Amino acid sequence: MKIREVIVVEGKSDTKRIQLAVNADTLETRGSAISEETLEQIEELHEKRGVIVFTDPDYSGEKIRKTIREAVPGVKHAFLNRRDAAPNHKGSLGVEHASLEAIRAALKNLYTEDIAAPIQISREDLALAGLISGPEAKKRRRLLGEYLHIGYTNGKQLYKRLNLFQISPEEFAAALKEINEGEQNG
Repeated sequence: MKIREVIVVEGKSDTKRIQLAVNADTLETRGSAISEETLEQIEELHEKRGVIVFTDPDYSGEKIRKTIREAVPGVKHAFLNRRDAAPNHKGSLGVEHASLEAIRAALKNLYTEDIAAPIQISREDLALAGLISGPEAKKRRRLLGEYLHIGYTNGKQLYKRLNLFQISPEEFAAALKEINEGEQNG
């Protein structure tokens, strides 16, 4: 699988793992404190080849994703489920721990933000679906993020992400149907 865009990752271990899974160039942020120089490189690469942000599914990864999103609107995003990024032993979540299949799947399910797009899924929709409050809300958000390949978020960020990535009401309903059926089947 050849990837035209440059994949932005956190570090060298992520680069090594991605290059085992796909034929792609990467740019490493070397942590969550992204320099202006790195942001300028990302912007230039975005204009020339396109950029895919592929960070760890943790706080630092989300911080990097947000920084890039604000500095370079329109980049693509790939997400790993927390389960797929878990280390076999001790350590933190990371792209470097994902299977080659999980990496390829994440890179096939890309999203591009559209900040000017109309709201398609309301906060009320999220509340009615049990995604904002209640004893199962966190679990349901995790399952929704896995099904839609948009990563795990809190309720506020879920609303933002669903609409930025223009998840349609039909896609949302299909995901909820799967989650509800899974809960009923135990």
